[in-house]
Amino acid sequence: MSISELIATVSERLTPTERRVAQAVLDEPTLLAFGTVSNLADKVGTSRPSIVRFATKLGFQGYADLQKHVRQGMSRDLSRPSQRIRNQGDPGASTQGALAEAIDRVFEALQGEQLAQLAAPIISAKNVWILTGETSRAGAHALLSGLTMVRPNVALIEEHASGRDLSSAGPGDAAIVLDFARYRRHSVGAAQMLAEAGVAIVAITDGPLSPLASLTENWCALSIPAIGPFDSSVPAVAAAELIVAHVATQLHDQAQARIDRTEALWNATDTFVK
Repeated sequence: MSISELIATVSERLTPTERRVAQAVLDEPTLLAFGTVSNLADKVGTSRPSIVRFATKLGFQGYADLQKHVRQGMSRDLSRPSQRIRNQGDPGASTQGALAEAIDRVFEALQGEQLAQLAAPIISAKNVWILTGETSRAGAHALLSGLTMVRPNVALIEEHASGRDLSSAGPGDAAIVLDFARYRRHSVGAAQMLAEAGVAIVAITDGPLSPLASLTENWCALSIPAIGPFDSSVPAVAAAELIVAHVATQLHDQAQARIDRTEALWNATDTFVK
């Protein structure tokens, strides 16, 4: 289990100091992997015993035990693309395994009641706004394409036009925000603004310490593997397609009528090559 997954399992029991330790570890994993207890304590501004208590709360016997685990589990997805491409070898079977595991995690995060809860605001909202970072952009486009087929008033917000496009957002609307570390300032800032305006936030992110998870109780965490030098877009697309399928099922008659009208327009305008 990765360090982020371990933190997620105990997040509700972390003290404010331990949350600062957790955030420092997630921001700079090499500090935990290769630094001393004193290094991490100085970074966070706390004591060495606090660091040791953090390690034991994660289930380890002490700091050395936690450090050993992190060193063994460190992989390319903890580094930036500029560094990954320098270290990149032949991805081979590891890529296939990483993607398969990530897809399994999508289905674990979005099934049954979890999926229904995540999709509920999208189904009932007057307007649906989609905000995204870079890695999640493919998922955002999948949401836009699918949701506009089954319900009206869905918009993907581009950074340069967000002030204008979101000026009418308010209570009764929903915003789907997709972003993973390294979080984009625009997606987080716009989501905060929408939350303050009374918009229901649906966050698709990567863990409980994500700045998006603090804005809403309605969020899910995906695992984002590194494929070559870049973070994979596949989990975000898979999550988007599951959400669209659920919304379409719940809006059955409305969705069917909208799809039929769209098909009729496509035929009338000779949209596709015969």
